Amino acid sequence: MMQDFKTLRVTHEGPVLDVQLNCPDAGNAISGLILDELLTVLGALDDETGIRVLILSGAGDDFCLGGDRAEFPELLAEDPGGLALRALGNKARRVCDALATTDVVSIARLHGGVVGAGVGLALFCDLRVGADTCRFRLPELGLGVPPAWGGIMPRLLHEVGAAKVRELVLTADNFDAETARDLSVLHKVVPEGELDQAVRRWTKPLVRRSPSALRTAKLMMNAYANAHRLADASLFDAELLSSALSAAQYARRG
Repeated sequence: MMQDFKTLRVTHEGPVLDVQLNCPDAGNAISGLILDELLTVLGALDDETGIRVLILSGAGDDFCLGGDRAEFPELLAEDPGGLALRALGNKARRVCDALATTDVVSIARLHGGVVGAGVGLALFCDLRVGADTCRFRLPELGLGVPPAWGGIMPRLLHEVGAAKVRELVLTADNFDAETARDLSVLHKVVPEGELDQAVRRWTKPLVRRSPSALRTAKLMMNAYANAHRLADASLFDAELLSSALSAAQYARRG
C-alpha cells in the first residue's frame, strides 16, 4: 500500500488511510493512470485488515474537475474503433464499484470544483462532507456526451431522486454546497477550514466499530439499495461513452 504513486498521495495512520488525488495542475482530472492507481489502492484494502476508514480528497484548489478530456481524442486516435475508450470506461466502473463495496467506510472530503467524474467518485463514497465554497456540476450534455461514467446515473437516481437528477443533467447548471446538501449529494457542509475537523468527527467513532458489524451493515445497505433493480443498465456505460465520443470525432472530421 505504501508505494510511490504518480497521481495519488497515499498516507496511512493507524486504521485510517488517506488517499489524495494529486494532479492539482490538471484540476485532478481523472485519467486512466489515476484509475489504475486507485484500483491498486482499493484492491489492497482487503489485505490491509487494520484499515477501517478511507478518506478521499484532492490536492490544490479543486477536488476534481471531471474526466481527463485531453485523453479521449488521444485514445480515439490510437484506436478509432473505440476499444481503448471502452476499456477506460470499464476501469472507471470498477473503481466506483470498489468504493461502494469495500468493507472499509469511505469518506469524501470535498472542496473547490467537483465536476462530472468528480461528482461520480464522491457519490460512491459512503459519507461526503464539503466546504461551503464547493461548486458542483454535471456538464456532460453540454460537452456532447451522455452522463455515462462509472455507473453514476443509477447512483445519482438512488441518492438524489429522479426529478432533481433530470434537472441537473439536462441543464448542466452549477449548484452550490447548500444545494448539494439539500439533494443528499453532501451529508454535511462546513467552512473549508473545518473540513479536517468534520472528517475526524466521523472517523473517531468509526475506527472503534466492530469490523464485522461495519462489513455487514454495508452489505445490507448495498443489497437493499439494489433490490429494486432487475438489471443494471449502467453496465453499458463504457459502450455508450465510447460510441458517443467516436460519433463526435467522426462528425468533426466530416
